[in-house]
Amino acid sequence: MRSIYEQALGEEFKLLHPRMQERFGFSSKDGRASIGKGTMDKIWRGKFFTLPFLYVGSWRRIMFPERGTAIPFTIRNFAYVDPFGRETVTWIRNFETHHPRRFDAYMIYSQQRRCIIDYLGTHQHLAVDIRLSVDQRGGLCLRSGSQRFYEGLIGFTSRCCSQVWLTFASGTKKATENSILK
Repeated sequence: MRSIYEQALGEEFKLLHPRMQERFGFSSKDGRASIGKGTMDKIWRGKFFTLPFLYVGSWRRIMFPERGTAIPFTIRNFAYVDPFGRETVTWIRNFETHHPRRFDAYMIYSQQRRCIIDYLGTHQHLAVDIRLSVDQRGGLCLRSGSQRFYEGLIGFTSRCCSQVWLTFASGTKKATENSILK
């Protein structure tokens, strides 16, 4: 079985650096995981009025109010088949902020949407389309697209451009993220 990232990238997957192919090339059939440590260059938040939402989001590991630079983190990726029969990969990140925080995400490949769908938080209320590409150095670029939020009868959609570059420098994972809410 091909990984969800191979499915999303198609032939472009072969352009990834060999370490990146190893990191993102496994599926639930392989019985292995990818665990790494890195540094988030910058974690930021919006204006003061967003703080209550960020605190509430932290209860379900979907967002958090802390900010800073050079924040160490650990990421754990496990592949499994979810209760709906979909190949799924976890992105469980622990950030070493002043108040340690965890951010949970569960990714699947959607043949219908032709992209990765990222379900965020412990209750997976937020679904985000992720478009993948490979940069000139063989790094993986994840670009957020359409976002859908569902909680009971409440739902809304929005768009965000978020770019995350995953590269290896001296064997260490480094992540950089920039986000613009539309």
